[in-house]
Amino acid sequence: MPATPSQDATTEHFGPSRRFCVAPMMDWTTTHYRYLARLLSRHALLYTEMVTTGALIHGDTARFLRHNPEEYPLALQLGGSNPEELAHCATLAEQFGFNEVNLNVGCPSDRVQNNMIGACLMEHPDRVAEGVSAMIAATRLPVTVKHRIGINGHESWEDLCEFIDKVSAAGCRTFIVHARIAVLEGLSPKENRDIPPLKYDWVYDLKARYPHLEIIINGGIKTFDECHRHLQHTDGVMLGREAYHNPWLLAAVDTEFFGQPSPVDTRHNALRRVLPFIQEELDRGVYLSHITRHLMGLFHGQPGGRQFRRYISENAHRPGSGIEVIEAAMARVPEPETTAPIPA
Repeated sequence: MPATPSQDATTEHFGPSRRFCVAPMMDWTTTHYRYLARLLSRHALLYTEMVTTGALIHGDTARFLRHNPEEYPLALQLGGSNPEELAHCATLAEQFGFNEVNLNVGCPSDRVQNNMIGACLMEHPDRVAEGVSAMIAATRLPVTVKHRIGINGHESWEDLCEFIDKVSAAGCRTFIVHARIAVLEGLSPKENRDIPPLKYDWVYDLKARYPHLEIIINGGIKTFDECHRHLQHTDGVMLGREAYHNPWLLAAVDTEFFGQPSPVDTRHNALRRVLPFIQEELDRGVYLSHITRHLMGLFHGQPGGRQFRRYISENAHRPGSGIEVIEAAMARVPEPETTAPIPA
């Protein structure tokens, strides 16, 4: 089991700082991505992929909850709706050293709908409140909810406020709001990330209506300028795809949002610092290609970046591939002669 996180990983305000967060993303925010992300930013709050309560209770619990203490501050996102199961999994989150446990009320896929998980729970605020109440009773960790502003058929401002009213009455103090509705029939999960229009003003209005709650805004955010505009109206921002496809963005987060120096100076040096961890994973029997797929965006937009990605794509899957593949790929990207300021 991982070590318990240090005290400085948390604040008095509802647990870890959520001023800047990286969203939970299935198949993307694995421990291999998170290790790199944490090297780039000491303060961004990271989230796991969604893990269902059923997988934790009936599957390989240790495998699903495996992470490195270096990843803290780190939140576990759960998918589920049964209060007893959620409470049990919240206890596991605390036992395994996570800094927060988050309930997914935003995923629109058919698979989770059939199990009463994700965005379909927006239609059942009482059930969400029961689950949140059970989780809060079971753990000392902060319990948070990530949700949409509605779903088709339940997409009014009144519906949204009813959801917030009931879940906050159950004890939840932090709401991470994806500023789109989810369309549960006719749109794929991918389309649900783009097609329903963003309504940032609804999230701003939530903060104005509920000033005592912590409101984090999510959805379509790509630049620091956008982040700062949102922070004029909300308590924090959460980035998803941009933070994954362009992870070097995170290297400026500590300076931009926390007034602290960046922990890294160049992309090359950041990748060199990941190599010992990658070797440990290889020694455990993890395939190189399962790790390197999360590194592909590190040289995004840089001369030689395409060659870096191509070399890894062509060689990481070969039997016996190891660290030398990454080193050879990195050699295809010109290294800066001097350390330049990290761009925002």
